[in-house]
Formats: sequence, C-alpha cells, structure tokens
Amino acid sequence: MTVRKSQAALTADEKRAFTNALLELKRTGVYDRFVTTHNAFLRTDSDFGDRVGHRGPSFLPWHRRFLLDFEAELQKVDPKVALPYWDWTVDRTPTSSLWAPDFMGGTGRRQDNDQVLDGPFAYSGRRWNITVGVDTYPFLRRSLGAGGVQLPTKAEVNAVLDMPEYDAAPWNSSSGGFRNHLEGWRGTGLHNRVHVWVGGHMGTGASPNDPVFWMHHAFVDMLWAEWQRRHPKSPYLPAAATPNVVDLRRPMRPWNNVTPADMLDHRRFYTFDTEGAAPRRP
Repeated sequence: MTVRKSQAALTADEKRAFTNALLELKRTGVYDRFVTTHNAFLRTDSDFGDRVGHRGPSFLPWHRRFLLDFEAELQKVDPKVALPYWDWTVDRTPTSSLWAPDFMGGTGRRQDNDQVLDGPFAYSGRRWNITVGVDTYPFLRRSLGAGGVQLPTKAEVNAVLDMPEYDAAPWNSSSGGFRNHLEGWRGTGLHNRVHVWVGGHMGTGASPNDPVFWMHHAFVDMLWAEWQRRHPKSPYLPAAATPNVVDLRRPMRPWNNVTPADMLDHRRFYTFDTEGAAPRRP
C-alpha cells in the first residue's frame, strides 16, 4: 500500500528518489502529457458550460484520479516513490525546506523573469525545459509570496473542514459548500491562493510545469479525506444527473470509466502518514 508522507518528513534519499523520478518522466515526455491535460481542462472548464476538472463538484475526484495516474507513472520509474504532500499551513515561508536546493529549488529571480535558478529543476541543468506553457519562456518560473498574499492558516482550513455540505447549486465557482471553499472561489481562497502565492507557472493553467503542483494537490486531497472523516453522512453531490457537471455516477473525462463514486475512498489506493500535518479533530 502506498503511503504519502509530508514533504517535511522525507529523508534525503526519499527526496532524491522523488526528484529523480520526476526528471525521468520529464526526459521521456510522460511528464508533459500531464501538463497538457491539466492545461486543456482548466482552459475549457466554465461556470456556464461543461466543467469537469475545475469550478464544479468533480474538482476533488478528478484531481484524485489525476494524481493517482501520475503517481503510477512515478512508480514505474521507482516503485518506492510516493507523492509527498505539502502542508502549507505549516511550511509557510520561502525559506521552508521544501524550497531548498536539494529539493524543489527556491523562488525565481525577478530580474530574470522569475526564472528558478537553483535546484534540480533549474534551466541551467537542461533537464527541465518548459514545452507546455502560456508564454515562450523555456524555464521554470516562480515568485514565492510576491503576489502579496499569505498562505492559508490552520484556522482557515478548519473553518472549511467544518462545513457540513459537500457542494450546492449552481454547482460552479459561486456555490456554497465545502468543495468550492476548498477549491478557493469562495471564502478565504484556500487551494487557489496557494497557486497565487507560488506564482510563476503555478498561477497558470499549465501549473503542473512546477513539480510543487503535485505536493500541493496531494495536500488538498488529504483535506478532502479529512472532511470525509469528519462528515461521514455527508455525500458527494449532486447524486443525480445535472446539466454541465459530473454527478456521482457519471464518468469524468478524460477517463471513459472513472466516476466520482470510484474515487470516494482513497484508502483503496493509498494512506497518509499524518505526522507533522494539520491537526485532526476527534
């Protein structure tokens, strides 16, 4: 059984194995296929049209499946690798170990168009060329904290985890409920605010160009699992067919046979090592 750990708890060998697997997927072209898929869905998901990966109830099960597929590719390279999660309620500054030269590398240099200059994904190493993007820059870009926002706090996370209803009509970015507040279109902006805080590629539809994307979404996925634990009688909604959104039993594109119902129990696929993560309530 795969165990996902906090990035802060990874050993030096685990960090090296994870980054090496990422670099290998980049070398073979597998990595960029995931970037392309995410970018395509974010650009076409719409409040007033079809929405699958974003702005609707299937945001969480869609990304759970997306991460599972990516983790499976990592494990083809190294069976011991699992996706770490980044608890941004704890590791909150540009000096956190996450951004060290032996792991993700640091923030970009402003005078160089926010180019990341250190770590295994720096362009100087010629192993992390950006080929799927929203601009012509061939290098990874970041601007940690430059947007003037702060990363979400534990109190903000707990307030969203206390919401008893998964989602609500009109099932888009104006909805009430847990999903939309976690996704960040309402309330304190949790998931969306982290993308803005990291900046650079993380602020675009091609956000998986930055490998921190996977750790960010692994933590969002963990928060969904914690919400499910706190609200065992609160179901995924909508349960019945609803225009433009993915109900409980409807397949989610791009998969032909994966529904939100298939993604409700993460324990079929992996568990979380919660040491050092946001506190759980009884």
